[in-house]
Amino acid sequence: MSEGAKTDGVDNGRRHFLVVATTVTGVAGAALTAVPFLASWKPSARAQALGAPVEADISKVEPGAMIKVTWRGQAIYIVHRTPQMLAQLKDMAPRLRDPDSNDSEQPQYAKNPSRAIKPEYLVLVGVCTHLGCAPLDRFTPGDVTTGMHDWPGGFFCPCHGSKFDLAGRVFKDVPAPTNLTVPPYQFLGDTKIQIGADQGNA
Repeated sequence: MSEGAKTDGVDNGRRHFLVVATTVTGVAGAALTAVPFLASWKPSARAQALGAPVEADISKVEPGAMIKVTWRGQAIYIVHRTPQMLAQLKDMAPRLRDPDSNDSEQPQYAKNPSRAIKPEYLVLVGVCTHLGCAPLDRFTPGDVTTGMHDWPGGFFCPCHGSKFDLAGRVFKDVPAPTNLTVPPYQFLGDTKIQIGADQGNA
């Protein structure tokens, strides 16, 4: 083999190596450039903390029953109230601290006696307004575990004894200062509720 052929072979090998090395470097550089670009598509820390809206299927929630979903790291209670439950709300005012929800948090469209868009469906943040405990559902009238002999049905916080009626309104003479919060929500048809998206018809 001639000296020229050997040199040409070496040059071709070096050329191939340089092409491969350049390609690999270019791909790596493009990947490194893309990382911050793709990261910019992620929700910000603030957006993650606020929490995206969540949907709840209420098609199988029997009258008198409750389901729980999570939104913003908090439990959301959705109660399918019966006509009897709704009827109890009318006579509760004398026993409540804020029966008209003047000092409590709810969207304007839920500022009514049932504190709901549709009276049969109650949507509440399941966090006691005293110290942030989780109230228990005690819907059966006369439930002695609440410590109230004439318990009408509602929510009971066993931590410090706060009590709320079937609209989440706080009783008088308990530690909780305000009614349970009604979050922003809207109906997506007859069988689905979206929590965290304001109906916006205030």
